[in-house]
Amino acid sequence: MRILIMGGTRFIGVYLTKVLVEQGHEVVLFNRGNKPVPIEGVRQIKGDRKDPTQLKDKLAKENFDVIFDNNGRELSDTQPLAEIFQDRIEHFIYVSSAGVYLKSDQMPHIEGDPVDPNSRHKGKHQTEQYLAKAGLPWTSIRPTYIYGPQNYNDLEAWFFDRLLRDRPLPIPGNGLHLTQLGHVKDLAKAMAAVLGNQKAIGEIYNISGDRYVTFDGLARACAIAAGKSPDDIKIVHYDPKKFDFGKRKAYPMRLQHFFASVSKATQMLDWKPEYDLVSGLKDSLENDYLASQRQEVEIDFSLDEEILSAI
Repeated sequence: MRILIMGGTRFIGVYLTKVLVEQGHEVVLFNRGNKPVPIEGVRQIKGDRKDPTQLKDKLAKENFDVIFDNNGRELSDTQPLAEIFQDRIEHFIYVSSAGVYLKSDQMPHIEGDPVDPNSRHKGKHQTEQYLAKAGLPWTSIRPTYIYGPQNYNDLEAWFFDRLLRDRPLPIPGNGLHLTQLGHVKDLAKAMAAVLGNQKAIGEIYNISGDRYVTFDGLARACAIAAGKSPDDIKIVHYDPKKFDFGKRKAYPMRLQHFFASVSKATQMLDWKPEYDLVSGLKDSLENDYLASQRQEVEIDFSLDEEILSAI
């Protein structure tokens, strides 16, 4: 197949490009050209997707079987692209987010659960609604927290920053909130598994790891991945409502239970996550954190100090 990836040079797109090329597909990337292509020889079309005129000029004469829209956040990002390829593609695969779900007393989230109209990811759900009405052969992927090498969000790195410097880990609440992480390589393989699957047309899939973990459990898993005893780390709990952090981020995860069932994906896509949490964290530590020598970088722990001094 001839496949267009919107993005393709950061995190998810890097792994997806590699998986698709290994499967023998012709892959073309569309992005601003700020980063090199992940595989030599992959064609890169440079442009700004937020400019509909530029998007049309660059892509209207191109033909693709499949489009992976990895970096559309708002409907205005995706609609011009969908209009260009209306009736011209076999499959339009959109990366949404499990963050669209409304908080619920009944967990895990499953596809079809109510959506939060005030979510910061509401643009992604609006895009899903548009794709469903537009008549495109679409599929939506809803990851939870994504981790792994080349993660540009300080998720696992937040824990490693403290563990490798023998610092306390200030964790909000009581440490018992359940959350869920999915390795980026598993996500890329799930996305590739959608290809050629007619049953996936018009469907939404939660994609993540198949286990849930508490905040404290995640800290201990990171410690094990780093070769430390989970019994020796110091976790400090605090009430975030007693602090005024403003827009500063003291902890990398939302303070709520946040996890979703991946049963639908495992049953319909012939896919299952290969990484358990500790092995995935080891992969990220060894092939990203330590490889980039981040353990030698000076980290701003001022928020930590503010919390610890108050406690």
